[in-house]
Amino acid sequence: MTTAAVPPKTTSGTQGVGALLREWRLRRRVSQLDLALRADSSARHISFVETGRARPSQEMVLRLAEHLDVPVRERNALLIAAGYAPGFPESPLDDPSMDALRTGMERLLTGYEPFPALVVDATYHVVAANRGIEALLADIGGDLLEPPLNAMRITLHPAGLAPRIRNFLEWREHLLAQMQRQLAVLRSAPLRALYEEVSAYPLPEGGRETAAGGGHAPYALPMVVELGGRTLSFISTIATFNTPMDVTVSELALETFLPADPETAEFLRTWLP
Repeated sequence: MTTAAVPPKTTSGTQGVGALLREWRLRRRVSQLDLALRADSSARHISFVETGRARPSQEMVLRLAEHLDVPVRERNALLIAAGYAPGFPESPLDDPSMDALRTGMERLLTGYEPFPALVVDATYHVVAANRGIEALLADIGGDLLEPPLNAMRITLHPAGLAPRIRNFLEWREHLLAQMQRQLAVLRSAPLRALYEEVSAYPLPEGGRETAAGGGHAPYALPMVVELGGRTLSFISTIATFNTPMDVTVSELALETFLPADPETAEFLRTWLP
């Protein structure tokens, strides 16, 4: 398992905690009254906090952040803006305190074989992967496989998986929309830079305009990819940690690729016994 890349930094600048809380409240489309009711406060106090007329306690900052579903990294930014120390540590994955986490993730990834699975951080750098992922990337070479490995670059670059994804335009649209949703709530300059980079990649030769269709998984959009002379179909699922208390852990995501048809499952069992 490799260590995650440098984590994304917030861009709160010199904004006060009141302005930042107001931004989060507006993003979540919550009124001052609704937020006050959720946080056992008053609309008047929320207004005073947002305008800088009142300084919230550390407990109040965390309570408001909880009810606004603010990401853990941004909760630290709110605390700092309010004049308090960060409340959540940010431990590197190779820290001894992360031993149990790394072991657990490795067991999950290994247990999912022969089907592909990987763990990525907030900017889609791959921090762990199983043999199923290695099989998908078997024919890819060059700089794309140089550390730090980035799942979005590998998938969307014309020298990566893109030429082998039969419904590439659909899958590309899905991935870019996923990043856009993240950017709507995360002020991450590295994630923004990654989005601008991968969205500007040229299409692979031929454009790969084939639709998914063909009876594949009507309940979700599959990724239809060529491997070993076969056409395989996968449904992607993403899992995150419940109530994380560490910034690093809060930004990890486990992505698994579930075979969308019996043929894909059987081929992978043969391919990776």
